[in-house]
Amino acid sequence: MEKLSVADQDLVHRAREVMKNAYCPYSKFQVGAALRTQSGEVIVGANHENASYGGTICAERSAVVSALTQGHRKFDAIAIVTALDDPAAPCGLCRQFLVEFGNYKVILGSSTSNKIFESQVKDLLPYAFTPASLDDYNQQSTAAQK
Repeated sequence: MEKLSVADQDLVHRAREVMKNAYCPYSKFQVGAALRTQSGEVIVGANHENASYGGTICAERSAVVSALTQGHRKFDAIAIVTALDDPAAPCGLCRQFLVEFGNYKVILGSSTSNKIFESQVKDLLPYAFTPASLDDYNQQSTAAQK
């Protein structure tokens, strides 16, 4: 983690700590996420499983939903940590959820090694369908009606 800034190291540390709060009796796969808002506040989340798997919420979405509930809409970075030796990327649903709020730094980390992978949200979901896609459609639709 030496190449990470102090703020990013703290983000990874917070994600590692919160993954201990994961509720994952089925997969036993703990995930922690720490989301830094553009104002510098850090909001954490862990994965929480449900016997009805569709009711499961991933750590990334847990953190984002908590941030949204607190009124945050713009994010600077998110750290996502698992116990795998090689960092794991977010699932497809989480990638779509993350891109909803723009392009920001993604730090994938491991709680069992010092391996870190840095990316941007846009690189995790190329050709994403975003709010801008809807804006483009609405502009085209309005122009076509004239």
